[in-house]
Amino acid sequence: MRITRRDAVRATLAPSNHPYLNGAHTPLHEEVDAEELDVIEGRIPRDIDGVYLRNTQNQVHQPVGRFHPFDGDGMLHAISFRDGRANYRNRMVRTKGFQAEQEAGGSIWAGTMENPKKSLRPGWGSHGAIKDSSSTDVVVHAGQVLSTYYQCGEGYRLDPYTMENLGTEGWVPLDGISAHPKVDERTGELLFFNYSKHAPYMHYGVVDRNNRLTTYIPVPLPGPRLPHDMIFTANYSILNDFPLFWDPEPLAQGRHVVRFFENIPSRFAIIPRHGRTEDIRWFESSPTFVLHWINAYEDGDEIVVDGYHQQNPMPESPKEAPTGYERMMVYLDQHAMGTRLHRWRFNLRTGTTREERLDPRILEFGMMNARQTGLPYRYAYSAEAKPGWFLFTGLVKHDLATGASTSLSFGPDRFGSEAPFAPRVDSKAEDDGYLVSFITDERTHESECILVDAQHIEDGPVCRIRLPHKISSGTHATWASRADIEGGRLYRLSHID
Repeated sequence: MRITRRDAVRATLAPSNHPYLNGAHTPLHEEVDAEELDVIEGRIPRDIDGVYLRNTQNQVHQPVGRFHPFDGDGMLHAISFRDGRANYRNRMVRTKGFQAEQEAGGSIWAGTMENPKKSLRPGWGSHGAIKDSSSTDVVVHAGQVLSTYYQCGEGYRLDPYTMENLGTEGWVPLDGISAHPKVDERTGELLFFNYSKHAPYMHYGVVDRNNRLTTYIPVPLPGPRLPHDMIFTANYSILNDFPLFWDPEPLAQGRHVVRFFENIPSRFAIIPRHGRTEDIRWFESSPTFVLHWINAYEDGDEIVVDGYHQQNPMPESPKEAPTGYERMMVYLDQHAMGTRLHRWRFNLRTGTTREERLDPRILEFGMMNARQTGLPYRYAYSAEAKPGWFLFTGLVKHDLATGASTSLSFGPDRFGSEAPFAPRVDSKAEDDGYLVSFITDERTHESECILVDAQHIEDGPVCRIRLPHKISSGTHATWASRADIEGGRLYRLSHID
């Protein structure tokens, strides 16, 4: 392994016993280029060609008041595969907030758990006074990486190979873009939404394959909401209005207190992909909150949507949590919230909704073969979590046609990342490829990348690759094939005015 280290990030973070500033969540401030990574076990297959990208939170400066892990500055990690070799790069996302705090030598913005009045400058997003750390999600669109923040922000572009920061995205509207924009690999379009504390409270948009905004419409809601994800079919986009949102009375006093309104139904907005506000059709279902979807598709008169239904969106705070961090700990615990694989069916002819549970286990952070997104599909891959913690301990493969499943444990004190599906070069079947994940091993205090044969995940990794440093556990990841990256670049360049 050949390693080139870049200039150190200026950091002032002091040691603490914060549960999400230690262990697998220990922030990383080092940026490196690493060529010809060492293989720990197995052999890097020659039929994988592309880039795996992972977004992580890495607090750089001593926080203003209480710290929530989602406040941490975004750092992207990329491992690229070609011809049986792997290279790695990681970079901080050079957001406007990150740059300002580098210049100031300390934190300027309070986080999501603090009074926004503690921020020294106006902030970004639906909250209105926090830093857009661009540390939540990552996708590849039009040949470039797009990094986003869960409470809406500007959207930052990077080069998928060099990880060079390319600045903010020009088409992003005034209310920003939420995490979880979706890329349709068949059309090259990017679908997105945002939300805010002012009417109409949500918007929906479409960006075409050469990175031009083509659709942007209001999706009126009864008040401020906290949507986190969206999904689409071949012809429709699906947004949501869940009964978990900021309590209006404290919000009127400037306090952001999340409450679950158990007597209000969940609502789903089904919108033709390039439709107008008046084309939206609303459907209702049981009260819940869904953090992440897997896929949606059209089945006759019905729209089928698969995601993770929360049985208890507002669980009781654990008694063993550190004082002042009880709510933070419980809202990061999938077991406390009861997240289970679930299916909704919305009938466009009758206007009715049907629901069913697909798996009784506590699961979340699902992935699939992105080539099937928006279409009928058979296989999904969920992550299992450590009780009480925002940490992934293994994977479950679902055969949605038969109901069968297989699983893989990462092993004791080994915590993985969201594991996207990477199709083999010239793949012949929906599950003909690899699941890719970064692993942080708390026994050795090292990190590695694993490749798992998606057709036989129970057999364990076919390859383990050493990373040059221990990375912080984070939120979301994505896979982009080299062919899709190059195709997106060529199309984008050929359509520049």
